[in-house]
Amino acid sequence: MSTHLEAKQGEIADIVLLPGDPLRAKHIAETFLDHPVQYNGVRNALGFTGTYKGTRISVQGTGMGIPSISIYTNELIRFYGAKKLIRVGTCGGLGKDVKLRDVLIAQSASTDSGFLRSIFGDTVNYAPTADFNLLLNAYEAAEKNQVPVKVGNILSEDQFYNDEINLEKLRDYQILGAEMEAAALYTIAAKANVAALAVLTVSDLMLTGESTSAKEREESFNDMITVALEGAIKTN
Repeated sequence: MSTHLEAKQGEIADIVLLPGDPLRAKHIAETFLDHPVQYNGVRNALGFTGTYKGTRISVQGTGMGIPSISIYTNELIRFYGAKKLIRVGTCGGLGKDVKLRDVLIAQSASTDSGFLRSIFGDTVNYAPTADFNLLLNAYEAAEKNQVPVKVGNILSEDQFYNDEINLEKLRDYQILGAEMEAAALYTIAAKANVAALAVLTVSDLMLTGESTSAKEREESFNDMITVALEGAIKTN
């Protein structure tokens, strides 16, 4: 039985979008889905199910950070049979050509988190990676909808405020942006043999301090939602 989701069996779709902000989950459901129904309100982690172009889609808020998304990802897979999980959220931009409001597709997610060491110890440097078909479908959906995207490696940080991290070195090694969840999502999905992807919008530039407003982060960035939804319903 799920501890953090109150949905009944059958109320959550096989495809789940995972924004960190519960209010963004509400916005996505009300803006993009037909006939959305709320299935979860536990801890105000709002969850909804509706349809998009005839396909059942759920949207579940996950909160911030690897511990939080790990809870919801595990419960969605273990108790509700989720098969495609797509994080849709914001990130700080780092890449030399990355600009404010750019859409990034995370091919892989490096991390400084102890989450991976708790699984593999010090013997393996595991590389959390997106599902190839889901990534390919999202990229092709972006092209079809004329949404410019950048694909590559991101960083999933354990700390939001991290004065010690070397941003210039990350840029030198082609890290496009930084967020706090994708590495855990990819790792948990890999063990469960389900598909996972992160589609992100650049909300701030980490080296210059440029940023978007909280309201804009909650209610805009619709290009990344379109890419995620169209990629999720596309079949190879």
